[in-house]
Amino acid sequence: MVSILPKFFAWYYIDTVSGLLKAWKNFLLFNMEYFSIPTLLKTFFSHWHRYYSPYGNIFDFWKNFESLVFNLMSRIIGAMLRTILIVIGIVLEIFILIAGLAILFVWIVMPGLLVGGFLFGFKLLFF
Repeated sequence: MVSILPKFFAWYYIDTVSGLLKAWKNFLLFNMEYFSIPTLLKTFFSHWHRYYSPYGNIFDFWKNFESLVFNLMSRIIGAMLRTILIVIGIVLEIFILIAGLAILFVWIVMPGLLVGGFLFGFKLLFF
């Protein structure tokens, strides 16, 4: 007769831990894609929402100066907002990493804590 206890521990420590790791990986990848951190890094100094002013004739100094200032401001605003989004994404990525480690640790030690809690309770009741 096969005992159910080895099957339980195999399920608990092998199957479920691998499922937790896959879910944790999916959360990390989703956050990376949701904030599109690689794309934001590639396009860090691009115009914000492609707002730019075309340059005029080479002899039209004020039009070219206005376009230069507008385009620089558009790039600066884009870099500032991309920086904020990248920082928020990285902070959430770190939070997901820490939360995943905590959940994995609690999952692994929970059977021991449960047995220890029962033994401690019996000790309090009978001794």
